[in-house]
Amino acid sequence: MLESLSNLYQLMDDAWSRIAALYQFQCNGCQDNCCKSLFFHHTHIEKVYLRHGFDQLESDRKNDILNKAEDYCRKTFLADGEIKNLKIMCPLNEKSRCILYPYRPMICRLHGLPHELRKPGSNPVIETGCRAGRFDSQSYFKFDRTLFYQKMAHLEIYYRQTSKKKGKINETIAQMLISQ
Repeated sequence: MLESLSNLYQLMDDAWSRIAALYQFQCNGCQDNCCKSLFFHHTHIEKVYLRHGFDQLESDRKNDILNKAEDYCRKTFLADGEIKNLKIMCPLNEKSRCILYPYRPMICRLHGLPHELRKPGSNPVIETGCRAGRFDSQSYFKFDRTLFYQKMAHLEIYYRQTSKKKGKINETIAQMLISQ
């Protein structure tokens, strides 16, 4: 199953790179760095894949990352249930790069570019992309994420059935790292 997810990620990366090239866009980090965004991830299979990559790291490095993840969660998720969006750097980011880049979740792969999603019976929802790309002054190059979301949903359903996982998740990368 993880191989199927890896193949899907490769399709995402290829599509993102193709569209980024049309815009002549390169993500080199910026003031609004998406690694400081409060993203929630919703699939068990992506969590397993991320943890698989994490488990390959040396123990000292894992401990350092877990400390950062715990600090992230302590500052973001308050005891009273409030969630603070403090623009804290993802605990996997070192020197402006993701140390688990090959294992990063879907939203980390697809973020940044103008794109669309198509829900059945509705008009496509078109998003403008990140501010760093200054895409609003350019023509839109079609980047339909719908098929990626559909394929991810099928993988997630299959994973839940075969692993007997119940319920949904709604976790940041920091939470995915510190929870089992």
